[in-house]
Amino acid sequence: MSTASELGADGHWVKSALRPLRIAIVCAASACAGAARETPPVSWCGSVPRPVNAAFASVDVASDWFDVRRVEPGIFAINQPRQAQEAIAYLIVGSTRALLFDTGIGLVPVRPIVERLTTLPVTVINSHSHFDHVGGNAEFSDVWGMETAFTRDHETGRPHADLASEVASDAFCDGPPSGVDTAAFRSRAWRTTHRFRDGERVDIGGRVLELLHVPGHTPDAVALLDRAHGLLWTGDSYYDATIWLFSPGTDVEAYERSLTRLVALAPSLRRLLPAHNTISEPPARLLETLDAFRALRKGQGVRVREAPGQLRVTVGGVSFLVRQ
Repeated sequence: MSTASELGADGHWVKSALRPLRIAIVCAASACAGAARETPPVSWCGSVPRPVNAAFASVDVASDWFDVRRVEPGIFAINQPRQAQEAIAYLIVGSTRALLFDTGIGLVPVRPIVERLTTLPVTVINSHSHFDHVGGNAEFSDVWGMETAFTRDHETGRPHADLASEVASDAFCDGPPSGVDTAAFRSRAWRTTHRFRDGERVDIGGRVLELLHVPGHTPDAVALLDRAHGLLWTGDSYYDATIWLFSPGTDVEAYERSLTRLVALAPSLRRLLPAHNTISEPPARLLETLDAFRALRKGQGVRVREAPGQLRVTVGGVSFLVRQ
């Protein structure tokens, strides 16, 4: 998701702003080899607002930072398109309770937005515990998480020094949100109220959601499945930009197994709802991504140097960002 990356003080890779090509996947350098040439960086601000998102009805939440779209009845995409991560949280409203899948980067409180959309009790579940998905967790009293060491480590938050590049001037389109002190930005600690396991179901009234453990991107990566309505929230296992399989905790073999599991669901799906950039993608993207990832692991692809130590590897119409 970036033209450059740098290792934070906690050993996690911090991403800066760019959206290279349609799909990119970051993997271990051992999967890739070959010659490279230099290429200049590409600005991402010209891509927002994204046409895919603009096709859905806008919901007025009295915010100049969040862009909220009604994806389907009872499903709202809460997007932050002006920050480089373009992180998307999803509020799924049932008849008895609501589920918030991710809480965004945390620069601006997300709870007031959620309260404009529902008065029901809200349970937060994260697609994984990277900072750009848990930024608003501390605003809520009911937060679920997986029982992994990775999850518990991230529940303690992250200091500003680890995330400074996320609030640098080139991380924003049209500047940071008004009134926000970017020098004080950090990922706040939160308390987990329930530890869930693979396959656990959440009944929110009129809709049952299934939690799928899909490790690879992180050890605690989760996809959210609505079997009855053919919907799959993919988190960072798939989205329409750089999928990072590069940072500490990433397991490329586990990622391939998890993506294979999701591909098997594709015939029964109507829509993918990714955690970055676009709020709706066709299920066929899963197989495209899996095929490209397998080709990458076989050493295939054209290599272009993106930044010191980084290569863009293109396999057909799919691009990957890898360590050189």
